[in-house]
Amino acid sequence: MKPLPQPGAGAIFVAIIITCLVLFLFQRTVWLVMPALVSLMLFYCLRPVVKALVHRGVSHEWAVAWVWLLLQLVSVVVAFNIFRFVVAQATSWESNYDRYLAAGLNLMTKTTAPLEQMIPALKRAGLDSQLNQQIAEIGASLTGKNLLPVILLTLKWLPCVLLVPYITYFLLKDSVRLKKFIIKSVPNAFFEKSLLLFSRLDASLQNYFQGLLWLTLLDTACLACGLKVLGIPKALWLGLGSAVMAWIPYVGSIIACATVVLVAAVNFPESVQIAYACLILFVIVRILDDFIFLPLTIGRKLHVHPLLSLVMLFLGGTVAGGTGLVLALPVFAVVSVISDVAAQIATDRKLVARFWMTRRMANETCKKLSAHG
Repeated sequence: MKPLPQPGAGAIFVAIIITCLVLFLFQRTVWLVMPALVSLMLFYCLRPVVKALVHRGVSHEWAVAWVWLLLQLVSVVVAFNIFRFVVAQATSWESNYDRYLAAGLNLMTKTTAPLEQMIPALKRAGLDSQLNQQIAEIGASLTGKNLLPVILLTLKWLPCVLLVPYITYFLLKDSVRLKKFIIKSVPNAFFEKSLLLFSRLDASLQNYFQGLLWLTLLDTACLACGLKVLGIPKALWLGLGSAVMAWIPYVGSIIACATVVLVAAVNFPESVQIAYACLILFVIVRILDDFIFLPLTIGRKLHVHPLLSLVMLFLGGTVAGGTGLVLALPVFAVVSVISDVAAQIATDRKLVARFWMTRRMANETCKKLSAHG
């Protein structure tokens, strides 16, 4: 396959500025951006299945309907199993919660004790007692009526989650029709360039989601192997869950790391070194993600230089926080494609002359028709 032409330094600089502006706007509408992102991921994962059914003689409408129904069936089965698991664990929730809270307090005590011995100022400040008090207060806030804000936040995001299957369905059903509708509004002089633009946008988004899946597999393999070596039970599921949670920037990785550390503290209460090793494992995987895995998976799939992908990650995080960190590379890839094609159109004198000539002839034809009418 012929490689795509590389844009110049000026085009890259313009693409970076536009990407930062778009990410800033996306941060304000994250309630709509995140469902759209999940829907696009499902669209690019399910589209090959729809195409395979169409090649076997099934009509496009029926292929989309069968795939969408299969997706809903899988979602219902997964939700039912999660609900059944939660109900089964509800009776032992309080005892398990107390175990994990006690394990967390024990880990914190064994961590702060050596620090207080090494630094007397920390002992005089009562570091151990203050941390234990704060952890106890946080634990108490999670078990009573203070759960109401969490429930309200979940209900607030529920409509956004319900948007995902509908957006996915209409993307699968009407994506070709939408592309034709947009292309019809493009002047005939720019028809070929418009087709090139849509083709490259489609390839960029598909490559991004493929890179994201490869990144998830790499994170799962590293975390599962590391946890297995450390003797943590259910290492594969913990590694997979942590890799998926890492899709949520910052917060997801922190929650996953804290969960695994608590699991280690519960299973090895007398060996805090295992919990520390789990923490170090997550830090190492995070460093590998930022400097090796992200540039080699998502960055390479999007044909973005590893150094430029790192710059965009840091800029996205600075401009739009967690939302920018997630969307920096795909938005930059899309903006780069659009700006590159726009630059090709603007600098092509034949295309511009053809466009203005067509407009002039159309105006003259209208004048003649109105004069004869």
